[in-house]
Amino acid sequence: MELAASFDAQLSTLAPFIFYLVIGAIVFIETGLLFGFFLPGDSILFSAGLVAAAHGNINIVILVSIIFLAAFFGDQVGFVIGRVVGRPYLDKKQSPRMQRMIVNAESFYEKKGWWAVVAARFFPWIRTFVPPIAGAAKMNYYRFLSANILGALLWGVGITLAGYYAATLPWVKGSSYAIAAFFIGASLISALVNYRRRPQQRPNKS
Repeated sequence: MELAASFDAQLSTLAPFIFYLVIGAIVFIETGLLFGFFLPGDSILFSAGLVAAAHGNINIVILVSIIFLAAFFGDQVGFVIGRVVGRPYLDKKQSPRMQRMIVNAESFYEKKGWWAVVAARFFPWIRTFVPPIAGAAKMNYYRFLSANILGALLWGVGITLAGYYAATLPWVKGSSYAIAAFFIGASLISALVNYRRRPQQRPNKS
C-alpha cells in the first residue's frame, strides 16, 4: 500500500511536467516544422487552459510561459530555415496539397506583409508556412522578430488564458476534460477532412 501511494504521489508530481512538455512540443512542431501543419493548435491551446483551471497542479503562469517560448522559437526556426535554405526548401515539398498550401500562404504574406506574421497565427496551416516564406523573402529580421513576439503573445498566451478563464463558467467547470477532448478531436477530424479535399480544389488549366 505504501509503495502504491508513493507511486501515485510521484505520478501526480510528474503529470504537470509531462503536460507542459507535450503542449510545448506540439506548439513548437506546429509552428516550426512544416510537417506539423495539421496539428490543431488553437483547440489545443484553449483546451490546455481548460485543463489547467481544472487541475490544481498545473500552474497557468508556467504553462503560458512555455507556450509563448515554444510559439516564439517555433516561428524563429521556420524563419531561419527559410532565410538560410530559401525557396528550394519549400519547393522540395512535392505533395500537391502542400504546394497549394504554400502558394496560398505566400499570397497571404505578400498582401499583408508584417501583419501576416501576426495574423497567420490564427489561421490553421498558414501559421506553419508563413515564417519560412518570410525568411525566404528576406524579410527584415527585426521586423519579423517584433511580429513574432506579438503573434506569440496574442495567439499562444491569449487563447490559453481564454480557455483558463472560460473554465470559471459554471457549465464549463465540471466538464473541462470532456470539452477539451471534444475540441481537440473535432479539430483533428476537420483538419484531416480539409486536407484530403484540397486537391479537388485545383483551378482548371486554360
